[in-house]
Amino acid sequence: MDFFDVLTMIGGLALFLYGMHILGEGLSKASGGRMERILEKLTDSKLRAVLLGAGVTAVIQSSSATTVMVVGFVNSGIMKLTQAIGVIMGANVGTTITSWILSLTGIESGNFFVQMLKPTSFSQIFALVGVILLLFSKKDKHKNAATILIGFAILMFGMDTMSAAVKPLADVPEFTNILLLFSSPIPGLIAGIVLTAVIQSSSASVGILQALCATGAVSYGTAVPIIMGQNIGTCVTALLSSVGTSKNARRAAMVHLYFNLIGTIAFMAVFYVLNAAVDFPFMSQTARPYGIAVVHTVFNVFATGLLLPFSAVLEKLAYATIREDESENIHIRYIDEDIKALDSRFINNPGIAMEQCRKVICHMAETAQASCAGAADLLHGYAQDKAEEICQMEKDVDRYEDVLGTYLLKLSGKDLSEKDSRALTLYLHTIGDFERISDHAAGIAKAYEKMERKKQEFSGKAKEELAVFSRVITRITEISCTIFKDEDTVLIYEVEALRTVADELGKAVRKRHIKRLTKGKCTIEMGFLLSDIVTAYERIAAHCSNIAIGIVQVEDDSLEMHNYNEEIRAGNSEAFQHIYEQFLQEYALP
Repeated sequence: MDFFDVLTMIGGLALFLYGMHILGEGLSKASGGRMERILEKLTDSKLRAVLLGAGVTAVIQSSSATTVMVVGFVNSGIMKLTQAIGVIMGANVGTTITSWILSLTGIESGNFFVQMLKPTSFSQIFALVGVILLLFSKKDKHKNAATILIGFAILMFGMDTMSAAVKPLADVPEFTNILLLFSSPIPGLIAGIVLTAVIQSSSASVGILQALCATGAVSYGTAVPIIMGQNIGTCVTALLSSVGTSKNARRAAMVHLYFNLIGTIAFMAVFYVLNAAVDFPFMSQTARPYGIAVVHTVFNVFATGLLLPFSAVLEKLAYATIREDESENIHIRYIDEDIKALDSRFINNPGIAMEQCRKVICHMAETAQASCAGAADLLHGYAQDKAEEICQMEKDVDRYEDVLGTYLLKLSGKDLSEKDSRALTLYLHTIGDFERISDHAAGIAKAYEKMERKKQEFSGKAKEELAVFSRVITRITEISCTIFKDEDTVLIYEVEALRTVADELGKAVRKRHIKRLTKGKCTIEMGFLLSDIVTAYERIAAHCSNIAIGIVQVEDDSLEMHNYNEEIRAGNSEAFQHIYEQFLQEYALP
């Protein structure tokens, strides 16, 4: 094996690792936030958690990514530690799918159809289809599919190149002697741990071991302890990701370590005791890629089957390692829990990060809506505690905007899908609209506080008019929040109809006030306060319209819709006209 063979091997390894990276990235981007939603819907069933963990890992092709995701979920409070244990176990089983795909490279037959089953054969077709999609399609989902196909092709090409480059090593005595050192359990175990810890992927390190099988110098006696070490080495990624997180998140990472550590000790104890008793004949045989996949799978299924009934023990071990203290029992505001959901670990997985942002914005929307409803309710009787609560909600919404804005700006620098990019732009505008809604609600509360302090109140007629206006504003904020949370664009007509009604109510209330003022039934000072409240209501309605229109923009794949609301409100839509006439009757001034 000369210098150029070494270069070829290094190049093959680089392509293999890069292919695995972009394959996982493409799968993650294509799945968007769906994987996160699936994991979030876990029940307390241990088996269901294992199956979901295995399924998600099989899709995104990385147990490390799934485990890091789980650490983030536990840190943000989305998932309990007890749920995380099952998912972590399942992730170890799901990662074996990669070794089975790579093992297909060892298929040998002259039959055309059998040859086409080899990944090195059909990956060339994948590459061609991927390049065509990437060059000629503008659709985001097609580009994601292209990334997956090209990533798989590069992965397989790298694997094939690496295997071909290392074949001459079979004739190098020094290489054979080095491998003989790893045939003992402990050195082999350490070698597997170090290799996987360095490249931070058990799938990749197993793939490298499968490639080395091409030399014919790797026996099962050498491969088995290395595979055991690879399963422990993959824990490094989760442990690193848990640095600086909550105690429960660090415990999740420790569960991953204990699972693989205890599983490895138990498996090796049983395996080598049986080998000593019956002397497995295959241990001296040359390892094959499919054999590596079998050992990898058997170990992970064994470890999961052994430790799943004792998941509570793993949890206790994690708690014993990272102990509780009194500070964990201190009550914190719900907003702090929401902010934890914006975990920096999700930044490298934009689909999940966007889903986390959407959920936090939903909570921000609920807070803004509650503040608006509370402010409107002060018309019927001022209460200091309610006014203070509205002001506190306004501060909470401000904090939401600050944290979300910072997180979204960090996320904007990542490689987002086209839809996620549009959604990110929408979110940046939407959090501003919700923040302004809560600001106006706080302004209304302050107007009523001023009236209470001066022992003033509106006339009976003014109260009746504001009561109608309040119902309109309460309803439009409720519907706009529903549109954002459920992405129900059909309700856009109701929002635009209510906004039109709000505009007309504003004009009518002001006109009626002027009449009362000329007749001496109202004071100028009360007129200013009434005008402030009416203006706040009109602006709240406008912000609600912005939120609803933004959702339509994302759903319709268009950002060229600046005049969309004006067109609806001009009466060009029968749906709008029908709803508008209904609202006119429902919210007619007395």
